[in-house]
Amino acid sequence: MEVGAVAHGGFCVARHEGRAVFVRHALPGERVVVEVTEGTEGDRFLRADAVEVLTASPDRVEAPCPFSGPGKCGGCDWQHVTPEAQRRLKAAVITEQLHRLAKIDREVVVEEIPGSADGLGWRSRVQFAVDDEGRIGLRKHRSHDVVPIDHCIIATPEVEQVGVESRAWPDMAGVEVIAATGSSDRTVVVTPQPGQRVPFVELDVPVSVLRGDGKGGTQRIHGRAHVREVAAGRTWKVSGSGFWQVHPAAADVLVKAVMDVVKPQPGETAMDLYCGVGLFAASLAEAVGADGEVVAVESEAAAVADATANLAGFEQVVIVEERVDKALDQAPEDFEAEVVVLDPPRSGAGRGVVERIARLRPRVIAYVACDPAALARDVAYFAEHGYTLADLRAFDLFPMTHHVECVGTLVRAGR
Repeated sequence: MEVGAVAHGGFCVARHEGRAVFVRHALPGERVVVEVTEGTEGDRFLRADAVEVLTASPDRVEAPCPFSGPGKCGGCDWQHVTPEAQRRLKAAVITEQLHRLAKIDREVVVEEIPGSADGLGWRSRVQFAVDDEGRIGLRKHRSHDVVPIDHCIIATPEVEQVGVESRAWPDMAGVEVIAATGSSDRTVVVTPQPGQRVPFVELDVPVSVLRGDGKGGTQRIHGRAHVREVAAGRTWKVSGSGFWQVHPAAADVLVKAVMDVVKPQPGETAMDLYCGVGLFAASLAEAVGADGEVVAVESEAAAVADATANLAGFEQVVIVEERVDKALDQAPEDFEAEVVVLDPPRSGAGRGVVERIARLRPRVIAYVACDPAALARDVAYFAEHGYTLADLRAFDLFPMTHHVECVGTLVRAGR
């Protein structure tokens, strides 16, 4: 097959007898032999792996990881691509999604993040799977099958020092390793198979041990139930498997990018929607001062507890434990906010939340997005309410994968 343009999700698109074929492990412009992995003769499209490269792209390199390739670990999409070309591919995806879903034509540059020039050694939180023999590994792409591994080259050295890959984990469903940034805290979250107990855990470095329930909840077995992350000049409590950016530089990069565009003024009202443990709320509170107000909204109980602890010194912060759509519905009719920051899950904010934010008439909105398609769709929804995409920055927070983080700036038309 002749391989065409890159697509969202770590694929490139080729054509066979009029049907689209989404090909992994290939690059635009290459000629490859593919093996179909999903789909039958009557399907509208097929999925496939490039198993032999006949004509290689100049951007192709030998994958540095021995577990990367067709039929192997599905954690990385672009091990076979230079880091510079990976960023160009991600920029092309963002550009295409904005054009297709938001009718916006914009040149996008994905920025390199300090500390990961080679794309390796950056992931500070890794969720490992366990196979039927108790061997630790990672799953194949779009599969429950586990590929056993003895190391992960995109994990930070601190994660690898814990040594979970060097021992067996019988009767376990998963093992997560967390290595905090800026402190020596390390945690292992062990999720047993139903009816099994957490084993005695003896590892290469001192760690806290938590029991996971497979749904994000944890129970303390040994040590702290949280890690201390350092970012934006502060120390943050993050409990269990709670959300925190996995790239060590990500939190600092995103806080600066957001604050550079929203520029909160003393006395203003700001909202931090999907606030997590309070990362953006703290910087907003410092900017609006004692005469301002910050409303931080989060629905996950453990994150709310962490945010309450992390933001305890800011009397101008109000924390609301509720879904964002419901919290906005409960706001007084005359409530307005000059600044809105939102960092929704991968699925995005959605039309309903966008409509509710627009009713607040903010002068500026900073939208932190980990999915270009969801961002582009929501930008189109904001346009229906008079908000335009004034600026967009993209950051390569997930090298070797197709994932990319964006910060979009939305303002009312004419401002």
